[in-house]
Amino acid sequence: MKLQFKLALYNTLTKVAIITMLGILILVSINRISINHIQQRLIQKKRRLVANLSGVEVNDLLMQKTYTDYNLLREEYIILKEIRNDEKPIKQQFTRELRSIESSQEEFQILTTDFNYEGRNYRLELGETMSTLAQLERTISMFTFGILIAAVILTLITDLAFTRFLLTPFYRIIDQKLNKVNEPTNFNYKPVQTSTEDFRILDRSISALMRKITGLFLTEKEFIANVSHELLTPISVLNTRLENLLNDEKLTPEGENKIFASLKTLGRLKAIINSLLLISKVENNQYSKPDTISVRHTVEEVYEELEHRLLMMKLKFNIQLQEDHTFTGNRSLFHTLITNLISNAIKYNIPSGSVNISDMPAAETYTLVIADTGIGMNTELLEHAFVRFEKLESEREDSHGLGLAIVRSIATFHELKIDIKSKKGKGTEIRINFPQ
Repeated sequence: MKLQFKLALYNTLTKVAIITMLGILILVSINRISINHIQQRLIQKKRRLVANLSGVEVNDLLMQKTYTDYNLLREEYIILKEIRNDEKPIKQQFTRELRSIESSQEEFQILTTDFNYEGRNYRLELGETMSTLAQLERTISMFTFGILIAAVILTLITDLAFTRFLLTPFYRIIDQKLNKVNEPTNFNYKPVQTSTEDFRILDRSISALMRKITGLFLTEKEFIANVSHELLTPISVLNTRLENLLNDEKLTPEGENKIFASLKTLGRLKAIINSLLLISKVENNQYSKPDTISVRHTVEEVYEELEHRLLMMKLKFNIQLQEDHTFTGNRSLFHTLITNLISNAIKYNIPSGSVNISDMPAAETYTLVIADTGIGMNTELLEHAFVRFEKLESEREDSHGLGLAIVRSIATFHELKIDIKSKKGKGTEIRINFPQ
């Protein structure tokens, strides 16, 4: 998950938690405030009722000893009755009770109080239903929930917009200073404009690191050039001298065999050095990409060059390409890539086996498939297939373990993806994915 979304998610969850706590606090407070409001209203009604009573009215109300009255909607009621003088008086108390009214039960907030009027004691009970309070709480709950949802959405949108604005310099640094840099010598040292000090420090640090890498890169290029001259030249001189020694008529058969062995060793050493130099030059982008390359033509060229090896092992070579795919790159390097792959398909094949070249054209990619019926590799060897000097259980003297390492370097140079699948005893399939 991107940092932008993590920050927005953190801010949103934090605010949701705060709003939820405030919502719960509001609901609890509303309940208490509403009950207190009902109680105060009941007290005011009681005062008005007592203040407006006269002796005649009391007698009229208490003709049945107890007076009871409910309003039309059964939301309020009043009970007034005369009590004995020896009963313990109730000063004022509030209770919540269920009362049955016409076969239905309602919960009421009840005020019970005693008062004395003209020497006689009376007990007054005023009740107000709690259903209005419940309706009020439900309304407030829905309103609070709506506010919560709106706040979450609004918070998420604003946080995403703000974090995107805040992290724009960071993504610009990553894009301009890292993603678009193919080689250190082309690095852009111009600072990215930002008001955030942390991003300025990151920009300066990357630029300082790239200066060091550029120095090492140039040193490596110089080293490669020196190695090319200092190692290959003496090898060529030794090779010439040993060949001249073979022309000596006094040379014994034993000496001749030793010189042949030395020439063979020098040849292997020269091949290894050339392979390592090729990998280094490719990885250091010392090649250009000026050519328009035909995949079909390259495969046919390699087939003609390796045809004698196919005949020696009695291998069938099948080319089934649906499309003549072309791309821009370095023709000699791509030729080396295909040569190494087909050479491995021949080298690790079985007698009378086959090498099959096919393709899978698609809208966004073109895939070249090189499959063989050879000895294959197990999972452990497959993981190290592109490691330098990994010979994949080969004891052949002409195997240096650099073929697939060269393939990987050339593929990366051309922005191609290599996928290898293999099973022990069932052959190997290599897919090269070309971006359209």
